[in-house]
Amino acid sequence: MLLSTFRFTYYRSLVYSSVLKFSTRKSPIDHSLDHPVNHRGSDAVRRKTGIDGGTIFALSSGGGKCGVQVFRVSGPGVGDVLRMVGRFSGDPPQPRKAIFRRFFHPKTGQEIDRGLLLWFPGPSSFTGEDCCELHVHGGSAVSSAIIDALGSVSGLRYAGPGEFTRRSFQNGKLDLTEVEGIADLINAETEAQRRLALRQMNGALAKLYAAWKDKLLKNVAHLEAFIDFSEEENIEDGVTQAVFDNIVEVQQDIQRHLQDSRRGERLRTGVHLAIVGRPNVGKSSLLNTLCGRPVAMVSPVAGTTRDVIETTLNISGYPVIVSDTAGLRHTNDELESEGVRRAIERSKSSDILVVVVDVRDASVQRFLSSGHSSADRFVSRLLRRLGVVTLQSEGL
Repeated sequence: MLLSTFRFTYYRSLVYSSVLKFSTRKSPIDHSLDHPVNHRGSDAVRRKTGIDGGTIFALSSGGGKCGVQVFRVSGPGVGDVLRMVGRFSGDPPQPRKAIFRRFFHPKTGQEIDRGLLLWFPGPSSFTGEDCCELHVHGGSAVSSAIIDALGSVSGLRYAGPGEFTRRSFQNGKLDLTEVEGIADLINAETEAQRRLALRQMNGALAKLYAAWKDKLLKNVAHLEAFIDFSEEENIEDGVTQAVFDNIVEVQQDIQRHLQDSRRGERLRTGVHLAIVGRPNVGKSSLLNTLCGRPVAMVSPVAGTTRDVIETTLNISGYPVIVSDTAGLRHTNDELESEGVRRAIERSKSSDILVVVVDVRDASVQRFLSSGHSSADRFVSRLLRRLGVVTLQSEGL
């Protein structure tokens, strides 16, 4: 009986440990939010961040000269903006309906511009607070005037980076995975990045994490019931073993999710591809061909490329960061030696290596003439001779 009690306690600790580790994992978006990744905001989080509850505004669209700029306002002072800038004297405008309006400076009374105004009463808004948007003509003068007008309204201040999204999280409109999805969608430059960000913004990760949490809590309940009532009630046999099997299954699911060879990270930041080889084998020419423009200088003089030349390509919707490197050889030239050192370092940190060889080289001729030689073995030997020795241990 003592041994059984010890086993039950061990299983129970294992379940609680899994729940605790899972629920306290921090999001890469904001490490100051010690909050379950699949939970939404709360008053406790709002107090911890120290963000005040004032009214904020900012230019939400792109800056510079354009046809339309959008200014967003969120907080309890939105009504003052409607009255003082939009000149609404009675009831506020109809929610979520674009209204043509003239905008005025609250202090000078001068007309700034005319455009569209939209009002989103909370909690049915992006941030969960009262919000409004001013759609005005693009241009630095109009933008400066609108910022000055909104800043002159008592209680309004310019929003900090990401503060609208932060308030949306704090007010329970978004969870942390959706916040990260929005950031990725804004920064997406390729079709594959856009699709991945949209999936996350639509809650794909949140649903996965919620399923893990629900399964862990369900097993906690089963184990609690077995410990509390096993000697008094008719509890099914094999409960502890089923709980243990379920916990191991969740643990394996999480490990598989984390050990994905950094596919998500590669898709966000780009796949790093390095072009390596001896001098004058066509590395820079290959880079120029891939880019369709003369990115790197090409010369018959060996050692022309002294530094890493980097450019980003969109290949079938996937971001690929291509690096042209200095020719790998032993040299007494100080600058070229530094270029060779950088080339080796870049090759070790890259996801993909493209090894360029000269078909006139004797070793290449021997490889091509022998029909049974292994290409992997040939490339491995070549990389070892070029000084890129650690790649073999990494499975390349």
